[in-house]
Parts: sequence; structure tokens; C-alpha cells
Amino acid sequence: MEELRALVYIAQRLGPMSERIREEMFNLLRLAAPLVICLGVIMPAPALAYIGPGAGLGALAVTVALVLGVLLLVMGVFWYPLKRLLKKKTATAGSDKNDGGE
Repeated sequence: MEELRALVYIAQRLGPMSERIREEMFNLLRLAAPLVICLGVIMPAPALAYIGPGAGLGALAVTVALVLGVLLLVMGVFWYPLKRLLKKKTATAGSDKNDGGE
């Protein structure tokens, strides 16, 4: 009971200071929470599970398919239209030279 009275007395004496401490702790928590989350994502615990050769090769095949799919997507969206544009540009530049030389 004496300890509780002592704590109440200290809390009353530190009234305004306890608000400052609370704000500092909140700021520290705001900074520490993302760090803890990032560490949890970066350093996961091992699963201690066995992946058989079939599942391993399947996972490898899916990974290769995803990488190739992304590469083909980039080629289809960016490279071929750019290639077609450059071809048109060089074709029009070549026809302009031929037209001017006659």
C-alpha cells in the first residue's frame, strides 16, 4: 500500500512532465513499429518443412514462367511499338532523301 501511495505521489508531482514523457514514448513507438515490422518481414523464422523434388521443380518452373512473362510483357508494351515507330521514322527519312534527290 505504501508503494502505491508513493507512485501516486510521484505521478502527481510529475503531472506536466508525464505528458512530455508520454509524447516522447509515442514518438519512439511511431519510429520503432515500422522497424519491428520490417525486421519481421526480412528475418522470418524457418519453416522446417521439406519440399520434395516435384514441388521444387514446379516452383522453379513457375518462377521462370513469371520472369519470361514479365519480359514478354515489357517487349510487347514498349519494345515493339518503339521499334515500329523507329521503322516508320527511318522509312520517312529515307523517302524524303529519295524525293529530294530527283
